[in-house]
Amino acid sequence: MIKQLLTISIFFYAILIFTGCTAKLTDPEIDFEPPAYVEEMPAKEDKQDFASTGSIFGQGDNPLFSDHKAMHVNDIVRVVISENATSSNTGAKQLNENDSTALGGGTFTSAGTNPAVDSAVAKLNGLAGIGFSSTTNNSFGGQGSATKDASFTTTVSARIVKVLQNGNYYISGKREILVDDQKQIIQISGVIRPYDIDQYNKIDSVQMSEAKILYRTEGDVDRATKQGWGTKIIQAVWPF
Repeated sequence: MIKQLLTISIFFYAILIFTGCTAKLTDPEIDFEPPAYVEEMPAKEDKQDFASTGSIFGQGDNPLFSDHKAMHVNDIVRVVISENATSSNTGAKQLNENDSTALGGGTFTSAGTNPAVDSAVAKLNGLAGIGFSSTTNNSFGGQGSATKDASFTTTVSARIVKVLQNGNYYISGKREILVDDQKQIIQISGVIRPYDIDQYNKIDSVQMSEAKILYRTEGDVDRATKQGWGTKIIQAVWPF
């Protein structure tokens, strides 16, 4: 019974090890299934149920003079992402500490009238006249600097997920591009004001509150520039 349990345990751990070794080794893919909210929304029937009054400007859903800005839930608004980050940090630290300690053992004296007492005092002085001294020097020096200059520019279409009570919109959008087995993912979310949407139904990312912008790549290049999971585990537990 114990041998069977040991065999099963070894087999189980072997599966875990091979699963970890093959993690994220598959080629990236894109799921072309429509998102859940598209499936949940009923389809609009294509019919004209309004009466024409003879106006040359037209009526219905898309009249000639109408505001094409996003105003309702599930409307689309274009977000122009233009982010620049520049920072420079420099730090230096120098510490020095010196300690010196000296401790004497002390001496005993006698009146000098009794030779036996003088002999005993001399022996005590031989035992007690032991001193102690120590010297400690500690020094530490550290210096570091970091410079960052990054920029990111692109355009992503986002959907109005919720119209807040004060009229602001919570939007969320995602774009996936797969070229030569290299997958680029751009995802954004945040709160915007309808007044900041321009006449071309665009808004800058700097006008988004609680903005969250994600950009990452998947594929061979991404795997080649990352450490393996085994190396990460060893570095996490290595004490030196």
